[in-house]
Amino acid sequence: MTDAIKEINKFDTWILASRPKTLLAAIVPVLIGTSIVSFETKVNILAAAVALICSILIQVGTNFVNDLYDYLSGADSESRKGPTRALAAGLISVGEMKFAIVFVFVITFFLGLYLVYISTWVTLLIGLLSIFAGIAYTAGPYPLAYNGLGDVFVFLFFGIVGTVGTYYVQVVDISPLVLWSSIPVGALITNILVVNNYRDIDEDREVGKNTLAVKMGRRFSRYQYLIFMILSYLILFVVYFTFNHSYFVFLPLLTLPIAIRLIRMIFLYDGEELNKTLELTAKLSAFYGLLFAVGILI
Repeated sequence: MTDAIKEINKFDTWILASRPKTLLAAIVPVLIGTSIVSFETKVNILAAAVALICSILIQVGTNFVNDLYDYLSGADSESRKGPTRALAAGLISVGEMKFAIVFVFVITFFLGLYLVYISTWVTLLIGLLSIFAGIAYTAGPYPLAYNGLGDVFVFLFFGIVGTVGTYYVQVVDISPLVLWSSIPVGALITNILVVNNYRDIDEDREVGKNTLAVKMGRRFSRYQYLIFMILSYLILFVVYFTFNHSYFVFLPLLTLPIAIRLIRMIFLYDGEELNKTLELTAKLSAFYGLLFAVGILI
């Protein structure tokens, strides 16, 4: 363990374990869903705030579960190419992480009951499925991330469910606009995982973590990333022509230079070089989401 790691205090350790750079993936769906509510009707500020907190907590809880079970399975080791993991670095014990997982998901559940109260039982089902999926991502008898289903989980829950669910708890309905708008959210957030799994393909294969990248190979992952990127920008034209939005809905096109740079990076970079690609992919998701939300509102 390095001296730098030893000097991290407990609070900073939990911040590290929560993986703050990934939390943008929890914010963007709520931002887009709420912007559509504002465009079509009146925003319920309290419901939107609670939905945001729950989304962030589910992301944190999922990260904690991922940290724990990747450590227990041996997927996280000193040779990993990605950022430091709290358990693998000896900063948090297994017992502490298990307690934190239970604590975070219990808080999420009770906060979510308010959203159930103001909407319907469907919200309860969405919440329970989201928590279950967050745990099943790397835990249980058939962990999603270890069986090539991580990409599907991220696209569905952090894209479709996160965006549509935010809209639903405020309007108690689902509109075609929010469904279409959830697609680029899911695609860009999934691309964060694609880069992560592409970078770790050799290490994951060695420990039996059969991500989609391991199952399908590097070439598939590169083109998966490219297709999701293209899809994200094509949806803007669907929204514009189908729902008669103003030209401002094309504001996310301002991020195209970043997207083109990232496509070049995924085709040219390897190993630890991809950490920069991972970070920039997360930032693209946030920039795109913010511009898309503004475009919908205008």
